[in-house]
Amino acid sequence: MGLERHYNAAVDFLDRHVADGLGDKLAVVDPDRALTYRELLESAARVGGLLGSLGVDRESRVACVLLDTVDFPVVFWGAVRAGIVPVLLNTRLTVEQYRYLLEDSRARVAFVSAPLVPLIAEAARGLDSLRAIIVVDSSADRDACDDPDDRDDRDRRFGAMLARAVPVGAASTDADEVAFWLYSSGTTGPPKGVMHVHSTPRTVAQLCGRGLIGCRSDDVCFSAAKMFFAYGLGNSMFVPLGAGATTILCPDHPTTAAIGATLRRFHPTLFFGVPTLYGQLIEEPAASLADGVNRLRSCFSAGEPLPAPLGQAWQDRFGVEIVDGVGSTEIAYLFLSNVPGRVEYGTSGVPIEGFDLRLVDDEGRDVAAGVIGELLVRAPTAAQGYWNHRDKSRRTFQGEWVRTGDKYERRADGVYLYHGRTDDMFKVSGIWVSPLEIEAALLTHPAVLEAAVIAFEARDGLLKPKAFVVLKAEAYHPPGRALYEELKVHVKRAIGPWKYPRWIEFVDDLPRTATGKLQRYKLR
Repeated sequence: MGLERHYNAAVDFLDRHVADGLGDKLAVVDPDRALTYRELLESAARVGGLLGSLGVDRESRVACVLLDTVDFPVVFWGAVRAGIVPVLLNTRLTVEQYRYLLEDSRARVAFVSAPLVPLIAEAARGLDSLRAIIVVDSSADRDACDDPDDRDDRDRRFGAMLARAVPVGAASTDADEVAFWLYSSGTTGPPKGVMHVHSTPRTVAQLCGRGLIGCRSDDVCFSAAKMFFAYGLGNSMFVPLGAGATTILCPDHPTTAAIGATLRRFHPTLFFGVPTLYGQLIEEPAASLADGVNRLRSCFSAGEPLPAPLGQAWQDRFGVEIVDGVGSTEIAYLFLSNVPGRVEYGTSGVPIEGFDLRLVDDEGRDVAAGVIGELLVRAPTAAQGYWNHRDKSRRTFQGEWVRTGDKYERRADGVYLYHGRTDDMFKVSGIWVSPLEIEAALLTHPAVLEAAVIAFEARDGLLKPKAFVVLKAEAYHPPGRALYEELKVHVKRAIGPWKYPRWIEFVDDLPRTATGKLQRYKLR
C-alpha cells in the first residue's frame, strides 16, 4: 500500500488527522462521553507515559478486557503509539478462559472494565507475568473492584493514572512490526493469538473502508459487533477513524433494546451487525426502529452467512440493503463481499479489490467454476502468524496464501457461494451436502427463527443431516409431530429429497461464541 518502512499506525490514525485540521471533530462517542480527535490523541499519548511508569517496555504485551467505551480506543491507540502490543480479549469469558489467555499472552498489564475486574483478579492470581490490573471505569465502582487478598496496589484506577501520566512521543515502529493481537474465536478449539502488524489498520481503511464501504469524514458509524474481535475492530476503529469519521460505541450487550436505543439516539449513517442480530431486530415493531434508521445509507453484515430471506425482509421493511461480507481474524477484516448497490442475497459476493482468492481441491489443485473447493486468500492484511502455534501457523499461512478452512463455489460470473466449513461438509448418498444449504431451506419456513445442521452418524454408520431448530415465539408451542414432519417435507421440496434432516431437535437457543458465531462442534 505504499507504506514507508518506519511507520506507526497510531500516528497515521490520530496525529495525521489533528495535523490536517480535524482536531476538533468528534472521533469517538459512547453514552456518557465523547472525545475529539485532538482529545483522543492527547489521551493516547498519556497512555504511553502511564505504561512507561509501570516499566512496560517496547514490544511487550498488555491485555485489554474492555467494554466498548471511549476508553477502548484510548488504550488501544495509546499502546500502539508507544510500540507496545495491545491484546484484545473477549469480554464474555470465564475465569478459566481468562487464565489461559493471560498465561498464553504473558501480558504485563491488564486494562479491565470495572464490572470484569473480579473475574480478571481471580484469573490472575499467582501469575508472575502480570504486573498490574488497571481498572477502567467510573469512581462509582471503585469499592466493588478491590481485591481483599491483594493490597499491593495491583488494582489501579485508569482515570487518575492517566491524569498523572506524562505524554510521550510516538515510538519509531516499522510497518511490519507486530502492532496488536486478536484471539481466534475458538469455534473449533482453544483460541489462538493472531499477531497483526502496523500496516494492517491503514490497509483495511483504504481497501475496505474507502474502497468497499465508501466511508467518508461526515459519516457516523455504529457497530453492534464488539471491538474485541476483528469485524468489530474494523467497523468501529479502522474504517471510521481512517476516514476521519465519527464512531459510536455501546458498552452494553447487543440486545435489541440496547441497539435500538443507540440507533435512535445517534442516528448513524452506517450500521454494522451480524445476521443473528438482524434477525432479532426484524422481529421488533417497525416503528420502534424507524427513527433510528432514517439516516442509514448502508448496513453491513459478517461473522456468518446472511440468510437471503432475512436480508430481503430487512430491505423491504427499512429500504436499506444489507451488504453481506466475509472476513476472518487471520485477515483482520473483510476480503470477500457483496458490493453496495449490487447486493445479491444468498451469495458472498466478489473479492474486494486488493485481495486475491483461489479455490482448491484436497490435493491443492485449483478447481473450475461451479466446483466446490477450499478457499485460499492472498491478503495484504494477513497476520504474521499464530503465537506459539508453529504447526498451525504452517498449515494456515502458506507463503502468500491463507487457508480459510471454508468451502466455496465460484460461479462463472465470479460470484462466490458459501458451502460451509471444511469440517462441516459431508456426503449423503455420495453427494456433498452443505449444512448451510439445509439451514437456509429451514429458515424459509414461517415457523423457524434459527436453524443449525450437523452431520450425525446413523446406526448404519453413515452420516445424515440432523437439525437443531429454534422456533419463532408465535409458532407452535410445544412443537408436535406434525411440525416435525412438515419441516422435513419443506426441505425436500426446497433443495432435494436426499438433503432433508433425518432428525430434528427443537431447542430454545443455539450455542454461539460471544461474537455470534455458531459453535457447531458443541452440537456435534
